[in-house]
Amino acid sequence: MTAALTVRTEDLSVRFAGVPALDRLDLRLAPGKIHGLLGRNGSGKSTLAATLAGFRRPDEGRVLIEGGDLGAAQEPYENAVVTSRVCLIREAGDRPDAVPVKYAVGLAAALRPYWDADLAGDLLDRFEVPLNKKIQKLSRGKKSALGVVLGLASRAPLTIFDESYLGMDVPSRNLFYDMLLADYAEVPRTIVLSTHLVSEVSAMLEEVVILDQGRLVTQSPVDALRGRGASIVGPAAAVDEFTAGFTVLAEERLGGTKSTTVLGDLDPALLAQATAAGLEIGPVGLQDLFVHLTGVKS
Repeated sequence: MTAALTVRTEDLSVRFAGVPALDRLDLRLAPGKIHGLLGRNGSGKSTLAATLAGFRRPDEGRVLIEGGDLGAAQEPYENAVVTSRVCLIREAGDRPDAVPVKYAVGLAAALRPYWDADLAGDLLDRFEVPLNKKIQKLSRGKKSALGVVLGLASRAPLTIFDESYLGMDVPSRNLFYDMLLADYAEVPRTIVLSTHLVSEVSAMLEEVVILDQGRLVTQSPVDALRGRGASIVGPAAAVDEFTAGFTVLAEERLGGTKSTTVLGDLDPALLAQATAAGLEIGPVGLQDLFVHLTGVKS
């Protein structure tokens, strides 16, 4: 049985040519959850994923991974015991392209202590990835599917997917999401999904980490983050009066009716006030909150 791992970063900084990609990052990824690592392009997501997996040495601070059969906290860089239990699948591949698929599968089986050969075979069939074809001859979608197979079948206690499924079409991505949830339910472990496809994965996530320019914007349970926003719908004047004290994320108007999306906590007293004013209160999607928190202009 795979034992989920806990991940901590302490004052973590990584720089490229003196420019910070990660800037004094402190976070904790709880074991046995699906974490979303969200951010715009260039926010530091891939650098963080690579540093967590031991692919890159921090310039300052440290990464600590603990739990399961690792026991006490250890740093992953140049630590074979830790890295054998951490699987990072990147969109770039990190595979020897001139060999057949079966070679990559065999290599993963030899290196991964929790490898599940039956799961790998089932996934290769479902994604229609041919074992005897050289990786360099696969389409981009099939290369992405192979990465997904290697990540899921590793059953690594910490499994990180860094935009690894972008080359897949929508039906294949949906199959990936379904298979990930099914196998996660059977064998819980710590999973990190680094993505900008927020609307596609939001229903799967339990916790989110949002980065912007290498800094931590927020780390929160998904339900708590969604609770920070609301849509207010009703007569325009009543909506304007009620939302006057909130940060307004978006507004739409149709005739005398207005819909305003706000950021802020709505306690029971405010909800009662809104109902009395004839207003409807609705939830805000994770995508909309992400757009606001990272300063993306729609």
